[in-house]
Amino acid sequence: MKADPQSCTIKLKRCAYLSLVISMTLPFSFSARAQRYVNSYKLYPKDSSFRYLQPDIPKKHFGRAATELVLAEVVPWTIDRYIRKADYAKISFKTVGHNLNLNNWAWDNDEFQTNQFGHPYHGNYFFNTFRTNGYSFWQSAPAAFVGSYIWETAAENQAPAPNDFINTSFGGIILGEMTYRLSNKIVNNRSRGLKRQASEVLALLVNPVNGINRLLDGKWGKIYGNSTDHDSSRLQVEFDAGLRNFSVNNKSPFKNGRFGWYGRIKLLYGDANQNFKVPFTNITILTEFGQDDSTKLNIVSVYGSLTGWKIYGKNNTHLAILSANYDYYHNAAFFFGAQSVKMNLYSQVNLPGKFVLNTSFGLGPVLLAAVPDPHLYNGRNYDYGPGFAINAGGRVSFDSKVSLGVNYRGGWMKTLNGNKSDYFLHAISNEFIYALLNGFSLSAEAGYFNLHGNYADFDDTDKKYPYVRLSVRFITGYNKSIIKQ
Repeated sequence: MKADPQSCTIKLKRCAYLSLVISMTLPFSFSARAQRYVNSYKLYPKDSSFRYLQPDIPKKHFGRAATELVLAEVVPWTIDRYIRKADYAKISFKTVGHNLNLNNWAWDNDEFQTNQFGHPYHGNYFFNTFRTNGYSFWQSAPAAFVGSYIWETAAENQAPAPNDFINTSFGGIILGEMTYRLSNKIVNNRSRGLKRQASEVLALLVNPVNGINRLLDGKWGKIYGNSTDHDSSRLQVEFDAGLRNFSVNNKSPFKNGRFGWYGRIKLLYGDANQNFKVPFTNITILTEFGQDDSTKLNIVSVYGSLTGWKIYGKNNTHLAILSANYDYYHNAAFFFGAQSVKMNLYSQVNLPGKFVLNTSFGLGPVLLAAVPDPHLYNGRNYDYGPGFAINAGGRVSFDSKVSLGVNYRGGWMKTLNGNKSDYFLHAISNEFIYALLNGFSLSAEAGYFNLHGNYADFDDTDKKYPYVRLSVRFITGYNKSIIKQ
């Protein structure tokens, strides 16, 4: 069923309104905080060498989790229906009955940003209603599917869309566990004062559901002696700021390109010494933004390990990691969104002298990808379908001062809903890094993105986005044991 542009924009903003409404409940929850202690912790005197609290097994709150799942459905629907007065939110028993029939499901034509970012972000709330209430990753995953199904069938009068169900559930799990891990990493339960309050607020913004439950459990601002709530995983953050010279339509950026500012933030969470049997013990988050003629946000990519195996040698280390991946690309040449599962092999070899070689290789199925189609299909400018993804890379470093790396990412997609076609996307990059002092380094990178579309009823397309990047990089929390993606 078609959706007008206004409804697409409204749906994209739905999650932002949900965050706002949740945040507005904080003063009411905060007033009760001082009167409550965490049931899963044992209280000790202030002069105890153990400080304040001794952790036990986290308590599960099924009733509260289920209630919050309902609120994650009702709050945005109420805003859409009675404040935004969106047409798609005008539901009835008739529309619900219609949507419960699987034969009535149909792929929708909402805007790319709504489907590939808005829906996964909404799904992260569904996932976290259980994740932040004491449930494990795998125990919380069904909440994303249940929440997505309820929304598709009962919160809209439009036909339920398979693409929305997949994006909201699978994408919601990836973004949900990522925000859950980061929010707990931000807060150090042994800190206090202004720094502690600032970290609590920042963690709330990253994961509002977790922040609300910290208030309800009396954890907000409370000091813990040896709290297991404090995430001790390593975190490395890379900040890039500089200039990017890019071009489109297969033209050289040196002859036909234009300069624009750009920035990039890359977070590497976890290290090679952790238990890879626990999902998301290693996470990579990459965001890139800059001056472009399409959008300021160019890349959002999230990688999370599901399980893995360590393989040690005399002078090398290998890690086999099964990962879940979320990708969102949008630049002047094309846009692309996908969710995939990959088997990855990471290797580190200590060469003679002070040289170190890091390599990576990964491949696996793409569950669902959205690829731009210049030939509109039912009013939509992109096609949906499954596919296959592959990546490979290598980097040689000398004395942690100089490094040269090459990376390749490719993917193939067969259209399931759209014009009869298939697509091939690949990206190649070369990067040189020279480390300066105190975490600063200089980076020079050249590469390109290329998207080729093969159509049965139209002319083929070939879009290229070559670029050159020059930037100053600052790394905080640098550690050699962190897996480099």
